[in-house]
Amino acid sequence: MPSLFVFRGNDQGVRFELNEETLGLGRDASNAIQLHDTEVSRRHALLRRSEAGYTLTDLGSSNGSFVNGQRFETHELASGDEVTLGSTQMLYTGGGGSSSDLAEKIDIIARHQPDDKSRIVRTISHEEGSRIFDLESEGNSSAWLARARGNLQVMYRTALAVSHTLDINQLLDRIMQLIFDWVECDRGCIMLVNPETKQLQPQAQRTRSGATVEDRMKISRTILDYVLERSEGVLTSDAREDNRWNPAASIVQMGVREAICVPMQGRYDTVGVIYIDTSTSPQRLIQQGGATKFSEEHLKLMIVIGHQAALAIEDTRYYSAMVQAERLAAVGQAIATLSHHVKNILQGIRGGSFLIKEGLQQHNEGMVGKGWEFVEKNQERISNLVMDMLTFSKEREPEVAPANLNSVAGDCVELMAARAKQRSVELSLQLDPTMPQLTFDAEGLHRAVLNIVSNAIDACDKDSVEREDHVGRVCVSTCFDRKEGFARVTVEDNGPGIEPGDIEQIFSLFVSRKGSRGTGLGLPVSQKIMKEHGGRIRVESEVGNGSRFMLELPALLPDINRTITTVPEGEGRREP
Repeated sequence: MPSLFVFRGNDQGVRFELNEETLGLGRDASNAIQLHDTEVSRRHALLRRSEAGYTLTDLGSSNGSFVNGQRFETHELASGDEVTLGSTQMLYTGGGGSSSDLAEKIDIIARHQPDDKSRIVRTISHEEGSRIFDLESEGNSSAWLARARGNLQVMYRTALAVSHTLDINQLLDRIMQLIFDWVECDRGCIMLVNPETKQLQPQAQRTRSGATVEDRMKISRTILDYVLERSEGVLTSDAREDNRWNPAASIVQMGVREAICVPMQGRYDTVGVIYIDTSTSPQRLIQQGGATKFSEEHLKLMIVIGHQAALAIEDTRYYSAMVQAERLAAVGQAIATLSHHVKNILQGIRGGSFLIKEGLQQHNEGMVGKGWEFVEKNQERISNLVMDMLTFSKEREPEVAPANLNSVAGDCVELMAARAKQRSVELSLQLDPTMPQLTFDAEGLHRAVLNIVSNAIDACDKDSVEREDHVGRVCVSTCFDRKEGFARVTVEDNGPGIEPGDIEQIFSLFVSRKGSRGTGLGLPVSQKIMKEHGGRIRVESEVGNGSRFMLELPALLPDINRTITTVPEGEGRREP
């Protein structure tokens, strides 16, 4: 589906799905796409669906509308276009065409078919790719070819560097390292344009070991302004002889004999600059016959490196904005869902408090007891909700210790007995007498089993089954399989069962089939605990006949913390 993604501005991280024939863009709330930007007009622009996607039309806004930096009145948008309204920048993504036409033109030949006459002659990895440009094996190559290979190797390694990290600081450090490996410079730095202030800010700096330079790096404002204004790279080998620079300018006063400064030009904008310089002593100049260290080839190479780095920075910022948008959406969903459950719990507590107050005023102990029962029940609900949130929200290593799985299952049944009786559900327990002492996180497993048993009881009450003659039954059993090397807790009920299409969804966050009684956190928490133990939860269910949840985990002996396995006689015992 076509969309507009805001990657800069007050609405940064927001994605607008385009699914209507016409959509207004502007500051006013009546627009389908409302932008919280004071530089955007109340009714700024209009999107109209077209055969190719969407056409954007400016509605006579005071500050104008821009696509890829060019002002327009009406523009047919293409996927990847940057739309700028006021200080808000958005990326347009087209819905993508059908692939049916291409499928008719491209045929993938199956293996061993007569038409497949191709054979693999040579393979190469990324690591090998960076070595194919080495010049050692080509001792008789021309100087031009040697330089070409060297430049190609820098570009190749730059492409690898920018593709292997999403951290901007780490990326810039790698770029600086590559520059110092291939360019004979004494100092270098990378400065990025602050999206808010539009000012350059240093982000990475390097000085060659052993170079005789000033402690504090000084960069010519003359060069920086020229590069930013014209988006051109500059090379100056001797400031006093370069006619583009005023002799009174800062570059002359600092005495920088050679400098290269290139823009970091991305797809849509200049994100920063790369600056390197070097100084050569008079004695060295005499020895070199006046030859300089930097050349036009260095300048071209630096421009390519700057462009690659800029593309990587734009991709990283775009990715970060998307992650932030997803986090905000997840937080919003969580708050909306949890607030609904908390509201129901608070209403129960408020109702119980009212009964207690009325009972105290009327000296009615029965009414006070009923009210306190309401308060206790809802206190338990909010306690369970908080514990599920804490368990699910943080990664943790299970605190394993010797424990008995039968004791854990029995304790869960004992805790749920009163609840089962209240809902007229028969709760039974079947323990495997061969279950040995194992190593696991008893508290974590207790919570996982308790969630499943609680769900089973809720599934079997009359409100869920809707049959007057139905008698709910929940059976909790344990099993130790020495041959397979695992232990299992099974919770089986005779409730309404689960639709086959819903089984994959029941472990999703905030998905609950219990209406206002459920939070949608119990099953995801249980699944997370089992995965932390290297185990799993298997589900078997038949609509109308109930469900079976099997919590399986590796059976680890407490003495040497190994998985229990069996092997044929004569082969000995193999430790995992």
